[in-house]
Amino acid sequence: MSLEQGLETPPIPCLQGTRVRLRGLQPDDAPALREQADNLAVWRNLLEGFPHPYTLADAEAWCSGAWRQGGWVWGIEHEGAVIGCIGLRPESGWLRCNAEVGYWIGQPFWRRGITTEALRLVTAWAWAERAELSRIYAPVFAWNEGSQAAARSAGYALEARWPQSAFKAGQLIDRVVWASYRSPASPTSFDPLTITP
Repeated sequence: MSLEQGLETPPIPCLQGTRVRLRGLQPDDAPALREQADNLAVWRNLLEGFPHPYTLADAEAWCSGAWRQGGWVWGIEHEGAVIGCIGLRPESGWLRCNAEVGYWIGQPFWRRGITTEALRLVTAWAWAERAELSRIYAPVFAWNEGSQAAARSAGYALEARWPQSAFKAGQLIDRVVWASYRSPASPTSFDPLTITP
């Protein structure tokens, strides 16, 4: 039975990097998360389900468990506060070797390598802990150079271009897909990072 078929979302491990700590969201993260999420520049780069304006009620609902929609979602903690999120959603059935990754951080933290580090942590964890996965992919709006740079810096390759494939902010836009593939040398344990339940 897949996560989408009703199993409880597994525990979120804590992944420790040099600048960020990825951890499960808590209700008291809501004010910090709302501060970063309620930004037109952030909203412009995210899927239609991401609200704008992003209210404290939105943040409270998300941090209190609305994120449990299958897969894993981590809060990206930097200097003691959650500044964004990164999530990994596995597919099921005959596509279960794939997982989609999505990420965002607040605009004051862009272009510092924070998202790249978070993506590297999640990717390394997935290869070590999810034996069935062979491909992790990140669909990105083509205009979002920052998210593409983060994927490129984390070792992802440009896999596809989808011209005129979505509407956002009243415009017909292009999307691109960046992907990482399991290599034969992928680790079988998670030694490079610290994991706590």
